[in-house]
Amino acid sequence: MRYSRFVAIGDSQTEGMCDGDPASGYRGWADRLAEHLARHNPDLRYANLAVRGKNTRNTRDEQLEPALALEPDLIAAPLGMNDVIGRIDLGEVHTDLDYIYRRLAGTGADVVVSTFPNIAETIPFSGRIETRLAAINQMMRDFADAYGFVLVDLHAAPVLSDLRSWSPDRLHASPLGHDRFAAGAAHALGLPDSSPDWGRPLPPAGDPNRVLRTLGDARWFVEFFTPWIIRKVRGRSLGDGRLPKRPELTPVAPPAAAADALSIRVVPNADVASENPMEA
Repeated sequence: MRYSRFVAIGDSQTEGMCDGDPASGYRGWADRLAEHLARHNPDLRYANLAVRGKNTRNTRDEQLEPALALEPDLIAAPLGMNDVIGRIDLGEVHTDLDYIYRRLAGTGADVVVSTFPNIAETIPFSGRIETRLAAINQMMRDFADAYGFVLVDLHAAPVLSDLRSWSPDRLHASPLGHDRFAAGAAHALGLPDSSPDWGRPLPPAGDPNRVLRTLGDARWFVEFFTPWIIRKVRGRSLGDGRLPKRPELTPVAPPAAAADALSIRVVPNADVASENPMEA
């Protein structure tokens, strides 16, 4: 398929956090997918409206109409992770998702959604959200079936249960993880040069002993989980004051130059500029 107008909406995973850096700009799975598409259609135009910390209601209120106004023929909209970890009522989430996805389906564009990896495999103390994660993943499958969307099944990909696919905060993908997500989306779309082996496990790296694992979990708790709890108590989000990195449809830079070409526009605020995030 020859797409010409690709628009991505969502949260930090789609924004591309932890694939790049604040100085040069974040890349991420959606940018990587756009680069794959542009190799086969240099006339592709791409916009990314995703902003870190946004939940489904935020996406509905802030990103949906701007995305529709761009008249895309391909839309990336994997939504819901911040609702899972933020303990938002899943009935309300389902209502918001149905509204968003019904509107997107009405455009006639191809829409890419995904399940989410089992973060209980990588984040300490997260077993209590497994039921919520299973529920949001089932919603994604149901919406994909109901509206004929393209589903990328990240939950079934062994590579995404490996810590090497994740950044130090264990919630945002590493460059490798973003690359595998993009490869999964390319395969699900049936793009040329895509592979069904995108989710295969990585070669064994050795398992650290119990003491090292415990120390690593304790460090994660101090560096990432505690600041997240503090922000939640204050009612703050990493997305406060941030604008989309790519709000308009523009040409896609070649992969070698893409990371340098991206930029992040930030309203200065020490409380929300932390690079120790726990929001997707």
